[in-house]
Amino acid sequence: MDNLTHFNEAGRAKMVDVSEKDDTVREAIAAGYIYMKAETVARIKEGRIKKGDVLAVAQIAGVMAVKQTGNLIPMCHPLLISGVDLDFEIDSTKNRVEIKAKVRTTGKTGVEMEALTAVSTAALTIYDMCKAVDKDMTITQVRLLQKTGGKSGTYIREESK
Repeated sequence: MDNLTHFNEAGRAKMVDVSEKDDTVREAIAAGYIYMKAETVARIKEGRIKKGDVLAVAQIAGVMAVKQTGNLIPMCHPLLISGVDLDFEIDSTKNRVEIKAKVRTTGKTGVEMEALTAVSTAALTIYDMCKAVDKDMTITQVRLLQKTGGKSGTYIREESK
């Protein structure tokens, strides 16, 4: 367990002490997809989902989720978030919505988990908003695309280069 920083000497989970780390600007971008029936995609585009504007609600849900990540993921530090932006791209040819989230902070630890939580929550919100017309939706490929800042530097997923 020498390389696993979230375990103490007794092998029990712990929150890593980041007090010795430098404050740096940190940013993370995550993405994911929610696949659905063609009719569901059309209803979202045309504003014909009875619960309301699906992407507007998913946008707010994603932002709110970022602010709650430290409460949801046991070993995440609560962070002072500088900014959150979500982008949705409707792809009618593949019957999906791509969700991207960019999260930024200045601090001692990164915002990868916050970006991933934003994407996941936005996708779940789309599912919730549309489930009355499409229970076959599938959330998939939630992944980190890139992160900057901190001691480990920049990471860019191969597909994003």
